[in-house]
Amino acid sequence: MRIPLFSNLLFGILLLTMSLCGYGQGKISPISIKVNLMQSQGALPTAWEFFGYDEANYTYMKDGRKLLSELAALSPIRVNIRTHNMLTSGNGIPGLKWSSTNAYTEDKNGKPVYNWKIVDSIFDTYIQRGMKPLVEVGFMPEALSTTPGSVSGQAVTDKSNKHYSGWAYPPKDYKKWAGLVYQWVKHSIQRYGKAEVEGWYWEVWNEPDLSFYWKGTPEEYNKLYDYTADAVKRALPTAKVGGPETTSPDGKSGGEYIRQFLTHVVSGINNATGKRGVPLDFISFHAKGSPKLVDGVVWMNMGNQLRSIDKGFEIVSSIPALKNLPIIIGESDPEGCAACSEDLHPENAYRNGTMYAVYTAASISRTYDLAKKRGVNLAGVVTWGFEFEDQPYFKGFRDLATNGIDKPVLNVFRMLGMMQGNRVATESTSRQNYMTIRDSSVRGQEPDVNTLATKSAHSAAVLVWNYHDKNDINFRPTPVSVTIKGLPQQRVLLTRYIIDQGNSNSFTAWKKMGSPKAPTAEEYKILEAAGQLKEAYSPQYITPVNSEMKVDFDLERQGITLLKIIW
Repeated sequence: MRIPLFSNLLFGILLLTMSLCGYGQGKISPISIKVNLMQSQGALPTAWEFFGYDEANYTYMKDGRKLLSELAALSPIRVNIRTHNMLTSGNGIPGLKWSSTNAYTEDKNGKPVYNWKIVDSIFDTYIQRGMKPLVEVGFMPEALSTTPGSVSGQAVTDKSNKHYSGWAYPPKDYKKWAGLVYQWVKHSIQRYGKAEVEGWYWEVWNEPDLSFYWKGTPEEYNKLYDYTADAVKRALPTAKVGGPETTSPDGKSGGEYIRQFLTHVVSGINNATGKRGVPLDFISFHAKGSPKLVDGVVWMNMGNQLRSIDKGFEIVSSIPALKNLPIIIGESDPEGCAACSEDLHPENAYRNGTMYAVYTAASISRTYDLAKKRGVNLAGVVTWGFEFEDQPYFKGFRDLATNGIDKPVLNVFRMLGMMQGNRVATESTSRQNYMTIRDSSVRGQEPDVNTLATKSAHSAAVLVWNYHDKNDINFRPTPVSVTIKGLPQQRVLLTRYIIDQGNSNSFTAWKKMGSPKAPTAEEYKILEAAGQLKEAYSPQYITPVNSEMKVDFDLERQGITLLKIIW
């Protein structure tokens, strides 16, 4: 059948319209962003310089050491590392969500035997790279547990890697537990020096509001905290100790638990000393998003995470005696299980590509906004993601690298590492802001195209992202115009870095290779290079006009760019 010329013309116009607007997407509105370097909003804490993981034994393994070196190189600021199982009994062989150090055993007469070999291997790896342990004091050694045993207590992939079930129980002897903590701190001082250990955070346990991690009562956790804090302070009075590392304060278990703990700290009787009041140098809790698979497409839920963060900030700010204490969000992530791979949990299919990267950029920025709104002291935001040794390439774990290949999310932290000095005022014509995202996430037709900007003595940095909860990149790029005011009246050097489907993206490169299960040496080098942060174009010298410059670009959905200006 032959189509008439007029119909051909109409069909051509329709195709052109679809091409310009994006099929089914509507018109892409340009976004205008304004940055005023003369309006300082105070120092921007490097809260993102915190990372954590379950498998402590990965620390000193080949890809673990490689990734830690890269994290240490992110910026001049020392990175803090938090790991589970630092006191757990076992043979030191890691499994998914499992690790051990066997730091404490007892002889036949019940006398403590301390073995710091594996603990030292972990901390040495950090210290050699200029990093700091965020010391998680846990879990319960088998010899101290009220319920010792050798039955597997967690579901792990390697069923031959058995571990005892008593790790989540209270100690049968709190004084022996305190002795273990005391000796650990003293040993750390002897090995690394007092000045070094004074800079560490010591936090007690993990998610005690969940029976999976703590099989005691809230009162027993308070008692554990009291004895732990007292032991740390006896060994080093200037040490920083805190907790309770509960789950979401927005949830019933986490919210009630953190309130009762903070009430105990302020006015309760110290179980270790018998006196009123308990030492607390920082407050910690967790916050997670909640992705879902809808009709084969992953939808993120940043609002869920931000509501948890905001509720935690609200609780702390409501207690005058504690309001100014540093807050560390001990785990702050898009969801709750780093070791749950994409093949078994398809809702986690966001992790390999740029969605994890752009989500991280946007959520950290909104965390700063919420801290400012509540007037609290945000010190750290722990990204619970590391690497999984000797697993298939791009299996879909929540990790920063796969088999030594950096994933797009790691490049967000490279961008953040270039943001130094004070936060400055910004405006965006995007309809999204931290309050709308907290309340309803990003579910409408319009994405969140927004910015975070800083200025130091001789540089400025502007981070811009294009985020939507729907993990779909089949949209036309959004045109963005960034106007930067307050630049010096001299020539400046502009470098634009970018993360999108074709840049700073090892996952795309791997798929283009045909997704090899075992890349050749040449392919591996290509993937390594693809995982590094890329420049959008060669750096340019620009002379601002009236202390102002304008930068226009198109930004892909789930893409991020950083404008770095040096003078």
